[in-house]
Amino acid sequence: MDYQTTLNYLYSQLPMFTRDGPSAFKKDLTNTIELCKRLGDPQLKFKTVHIAGTNGKGSTSHMLAAILQTAGYKTGLYTSPHLKDFRERIRINGEMIPEQHVIDFVEQHKTDFEDIKPSFFEMTVGMAFDAFAREKVAIAVIEVGLGGRLDSTNIITPLLSVITNIGWDHVNMLGNTLQLIAGEKAGVIKPCIPVIIGEHQPEVADVFINKAKLENAPFSFASDEWNIEVKGERIKAKATEEHLDFKITKINSLLSTHHSPLTTHYLQLDLPGTYQLKNVKTVLSAVEGLIEQGYVITDEHIRVALGHVKTLTGLHGRWEVLSHHPLTICDTGHNPEGIAEVLKNIEGVTYHQLHFVMGVVNDKDISKILAMLPKNAIYYFCKPNIPRGLAAESLKLNAESFGLNGEVYSSVKTALQAAQSHAGENDLVFIGGSTFVVAEIV
Repeated sequence: MDYQTTLNYLYSQLPMFTRDGPSAFKKDLTNTIELCKRLGDPQLKFKTVHIAGTNGKGSTSHMLAAILQTAGYKTGLYTSPHLKDFRERIRINGEMIPEQHVIDFVEQHKTDFEDIKPSFFEMTVGMAFDAFAREKVAIAVIEVGLGGRLDSTNIITPLLSVITNIGWDHVNMLGNTLQLIAGEKAGVIKPCIPVIIGEHQPEVADVFINKAKLENAPFSFASDEWNIEVKGERIKAKATEEHLDFKITKINSLLSTHHSPLTTHYLQLDLPGTYQLKNVKTVLSAVEGLIEQGYVITDEHIRVALGHVKTLTGLHGRWEVLSHHPLTICDTGHNPEGIAEVLKNIEGVTYHQLHFVMGVVNDKDISKILAMLPKNAIYYFCKPNIPRGLAAESLKLNAESFGLNGEVYSSVKTALQAAQSHAGENDLVFIGGSTFVVAEIV
C-alpha cells in the first residue's frame, strides 16, 4: 500500500471518534492491552509524562515537549486530533514520523487489527508507542485522547501525571457533572506517581485530592505555585501580537511539594493567547517535577523552548494570526470554557466589526456556547467536512434562537472568503467553534 491507501484503510476500516463520535469510544482497555502485547509492549521501553484535562492539554503537551527536546532529550510527542496530516499525532523531536513508518506498521499488523478489531484511536496509540520504542526516545509526552480512566493511553506508567483543568466537554461519555468528568480525568492518577493539577477549581479539587491520597500519589496545584506578571498595562493588550511577554515567579507556598532552584523566569511565549498563561504554570510545575527526578533542565532551556514552541513542535491553531488587513485569527477552543477564553482575547482586540466564521460538531450540546457569543457579530455558518459536522442550516437555526444572525455557506473556506471580502480594513475575522473548522484553514 502507498501512504494514501494506508490512511484510507485506517479511516474506513476502524471506528474513529473524530468521524463517528461516541460510537468509537471504547469502555475498557482490553484492545489496547492486547494490541500492545502483540507489539512487544513498547510502552515499557521509554519514559513518559501523561497529560489529561479538558482544555489546554495539547498546548501543555507541546510546550513540555519543546522544553525537553531543547534540553537535549530525544522526545516523543503523542497528541490528537491532527489538523492537516495524520502524522502530526506522532512526533519525535518535533518531526512527524515518516509516511513509510505508517505504511509498514499497518502492513505488518493488519492481521492483528482484523483479529482484535481495535478502534482507530487504539491503533494509533499502538503505532505511537511502537515508533517511540523503535526510535529509542528518552522520554515521551503522551496526551490523553478523551477522559483518562478508560483512554487508550492509560496503560502507561508515567514519571509524572498532569491534569490541566476540568470543563464541560464530552458529557455524553464522561458524565453530566463536573465531578463525574473530574473522576474520569482522575483515572490517570496512579500509585505513588506524582500528579500536578493545573488549576485549583474548588468544585472538583476534592476529587483529585481524594484520588491522589488513595493512590499515595504526591500532588500539587500549579495555579497555587506560580504568580504571573504580564508586561504592559493589560493582559488583553497582548492578544493580537505574535507572543506574550511575562514574568513568572514561584510562590513559597506550604502547599508546594517542589523545591526547585527555578524560582523566577522572564519569558516570551510564541503562543499569544492569554489563556496560555494558565498552561505555562502547569508546564513549569511539570518541569520541576522532572528536575526532582534527575532531569537536567535549565532556565535557558525553558526560555528558548517557550519562545519557539511552534517551530520546535509544529503546534498550530491556538489564537493564531492567519493574516492582516483584515486581521484574521483562528482558535481551536470548542467547549464553554475554551470559548470563554477565546472571547476574552477577542475583547482585547481593537476592531470595528467582528465577523465570526463558525462551525461545530453534531454530538454536543451547543446551547451554552451560543448563549455566550456576541450578538453584534456577523456570523458565517458552515459545516466542518466530517460526518460529525452539524449542518450549517441547523447551526443557523440554533444560533438565531440566541439572537445570533448570519448566513449559511457551503464550506469553511467559502465562509472564510466571504467574511474576509465583507470585512473592512479595521474589522476582525475570527474562525472557530471546532478543531475541525480550524483544520480546514490553517
